[in-house]
Amino acid sequence: MHLRLGHSPDPDDAFMFYALAAGKIDCEGLEFEHVMQDIETLNRRAESGEFEITALSVHAYAYLHDRYLLLPHGASMGDGYGPLFVARRPLDVEELRRATIAVPGLRTSAYLAARLALGDFAHRVVAFDRIMEAVRAGEADAGLLIHEGQLTYAGADLHAVLDLGVWWRDETGGLPLPLGVNAVRRDLPADVVRRVTRVLGASIRYALEHRRPAVQHALRYGRGLDDALADRFIDMYVNELTEDLGERGRAGIREFLGRGHAAGLIPGPIALEFASA
Repeated sequence: MHLRLGHSPDPDDAFMFYALAAGKIDCEGLEFEHVMQDIETLNRRAESGEFEITALSVHAYAYLHDRYLLLPHGASMGDGYGPLFVARRPLDVEELRRATIAVPGLRTSAYLAARLALGDFAHRVVAFDRIMEAVRAGEADAGLLIHEGQLTYAGADLHAVLDLGVWWRDETGGLPLPLGVNAVRRDLPADVVRRVTRVLGASIRYALEHRRPAVQHALRYGRGLDDALADRFIDMYVNELTEDLGERGRAGIREFLGRGHAAGLIPGPIALEFASA
């Protein structure tokens, strides 16, 4: 059975799906077509159920839960770190609230976390890999960085203002900040959903158990990252919570979406439903 798997062209996703791409595991009769696009594009394409399996922002899942089931693995969680506000000069949080901020998309988890932290603010939507450039060029007063920009901003002469992962940890008494999840379309046959769950879980385990070749594979997607930074970035976003969300990861998602609903930023309360193997 041919399945389209949407994920971002980033080192963490490349690491997770190394075993699939390299034919290292038994795919149980499933054939995966890897479609790599930025997360906001994946969020939009998921609205029509275009992909059988896709990475989603947790924020976007609030609008897509009737079409997709969450997978228990493959999540990106900021455990005391996360999307990062940067600016050309040092700012305090009150100055940040008054700034025009470049953001990577209105359905990204980074944007929802930013709204929870700052309230409403002036924003410009900019492709995630252009945000540092936009800030440096004066197109925005500050930028909200996701992906590897969280590690490379200083090399662009930018200043960190607020780390949303730190803010969330302090707000919630230590919960991880949920950013991305993997999801499978609800209308697939139950047996296919179970096989997808097993195979993707096996791919993540294989990468964690064969870290060096998986990191080497992921490096081809590490925009501007050397080996050490790529390894650090992967370690941030592919870890035990990625292998299995567990109750702590699930609690982080429930709290995040619950606060989004309470603040009027998502359409309703969301009951989390997970696929199983």
